[in-house]
Amino acid sequence: MTQHTNAAVEPPLWALHRELIGKTVRTDLTHAFHPGQPHFPAFPDEQRETPFDMSRGDGFTVHLYTIVGQWGTHVDPPVHFVAGARSLDEIPVDEMILPLVVLDITERVSADPDAVPTLDDVAAWEARHGRVPEGAFVALRTGWGRRWPDPAAMANKDEAGVSHYPGWSAEVLRHLFEEARVTAIGHEQTDTDPGLATSAGDFSLERYVLQRDRWQIELMAHLDRVPEAGALIVATWPKPRGGSGFPARVFALHQEG
Repeated sequence: MTQHTNAAVEPPLWALHRELIGKTVRTDLTHAFHPGQPHFPAFPDEQRETPFDMSRGDGFTVHLYTIVGQWGTHVDPPVHFVAGARSLDEIPVDEMILPLVVLDITERVSADPDAVPTLDDVAAWEARHGRVPEGAFVALRTGWGRRWPDPAAMANKDEAGVSHYPGWSAEVLRHLFEEARVTAIGHEQTDTDPGLATSAGDFSLERYVLQRDRWQIELMAHLDRVPEAGALIVATWPKPRGGSGFPARVFALHQEG
């Protein structure tokens, strides 16, 4: 006669999940988007309607959103700048959970809003934590996200209409993609390129990233709440066929302190 036991064995992944939740903090790195928020100046503002509304007696509430794909905290896939390149639906979920590396230049940016990262910043990070792991997501922390959601503060234009905000540098991006072989990057400001470049219509750094068949997250939030090494990042988004950009939901898992 077969003996049956009521003591179920917990599936290994459920046990891992319980341990992960119990030992980590989850930090949201995403701004909530809304009409009137900071955005690329050539793009139209968000329009939001409520075709069904419980406050009007309808049985449910439904919003109709009219937005460009590059809206709020969003993902740029390669096809955003490169015809025929990978679109949102072609980026596999394997690329959506990655080691998180944070390059922090906040102190320099507070003194000079046009500051960009240097190879010395990367070398200093590696001296503290070892080599940037292959396949990582590298986020540039500048403190610029604290200016959200003030469009004027984010653009930071001078009297001539030139924006002064930080961005990446060519030397650091080349190192990250060609030497460290990272999967993706992200940043707090509106663009990959610094404000001095975008004000002149120069988006060559963003083009460089996307031409390498990599993707990026723009307008990240709360990078000051995650460690510069040791965290994991989860970045995900809807799956429009052929999509060239979409608001993303991004968060980090990390230990306290």
